[in-house]
Amino acid sequence: MPRHRPHLAARPSWRCRVCGAAWPCSPARLALLGEYRGNRTGLLIYLGTMMYDAADDLTGQHPPETLANRFLTWARPR
Repeated sequence: MPRHRPHLAARPSWRCRVCGAAWPCSPARLALLGEYRGNRTGLLIYLGTMMYDAADDLTGQHPPETLANRFLTWARPR
């Protein structure tokens, strides 16, 4: 029986430990939306904290707006 493996970030690369995509990958985003259902502010605070850590680990590798799109833009209420 296959076990569910959470799609978590591997630091310092910020790639998914399961699928290797840039984190948060699509499965991680879906899981986070479910986990923070009804608490979009909490989700954005969590993602902002993760983005801050990623910016430190990925210094000079990505422009700030790229990280903002990757970590925050998808999670804003529509």
